[in-house]
Amino acid sequence: MTASRRYSGKTADERRAERRLALLGAALDIWQEQGWAAVTMRGVCARANLTDRYFYESFANRDALLATAWEQVRDETLRMVLDAVAAHIERPALDQLRAAVDVVVHHVQEEPARAQILFGDHAGSAVLEQLRRQTVQETTGLLIELARPHLKPDVDGLEFRVNVLLGIGGFVEIMLAWRSGLLDADADALVGHLTGVGTSLSRMFLKG
Repeated sequence: MTASRRYSGKTADERRAERRLALLGAALDIWQEQGWAAVTMRGVCARANLTDRYFYESFANRDALLATAWEQVRDETLRMVLDAVAAHIERPALDQLRAAVDVVVHHVQEEPARAQILFGDHAGSAVLEQLRRQTVQETTGLLIELARPHLKPDVDGLEFRVNVLLGIGGFVEIMLAWRSGLLDADADALVGHLTGVGTSLSRMFLKG
C-alpha cells in the first residue's frame, strides 16, 4: 500500500482529523459563549480559521456538527459518572448514587458554560431534543444495570424502570431549573435533596 503523502510532516488523514477537531472545538466554544443557536457553519469556520469546504469535509450539515458536539460532552459526563460510581463500587447502592449525583452537580456549578450544552434549553433544535430524549433512555438503562446487583429478587422490572426514568427525567429538569436560577440552593444542599429523593424512590427496590 502506498503511504499517504505528507505535508509539513503530516498525512492527509492527520490534517483532516486536525481540521475536524478545530471545527468541533470552535463549535463548543461558541455554544458555551452564546448558546447552540449561535453555532453556524460560517461562524464555526471563521473561529477555526478554515474555509467552508473544510466544514463539509467533516460534517454533512450544521445538525451533524451540533450532534457531534453534544455527544462529546454527553460522553465526557457519563465517564465522570461511571468513574465516580467505580470509586464506590464496594459501597451500598445509595452511596454510589450520591457519588454520581455529586459529581454532576458540582460539574454544573464549576463549569456552567459547558454544562449548558447538556442542561440547557434546546427548544427549536429537533436533533438536540432527540438526543436528549435518547440519552435519558440510555442513562436509565445504564443505571438499571448498575443497580441490578443491589435489587431485591422479586422486583418488578417495569415498575423499577418507570421509577428510574422518573428519577432521571426529574434530575435533568432540576439541573435546568438550577442553572436558570429558579432553584436557590448551593451544590452540597442540592446533592443532599436529590439523594434524598433517590432514597425515597428506591426503598421498595433495593435490598436491606
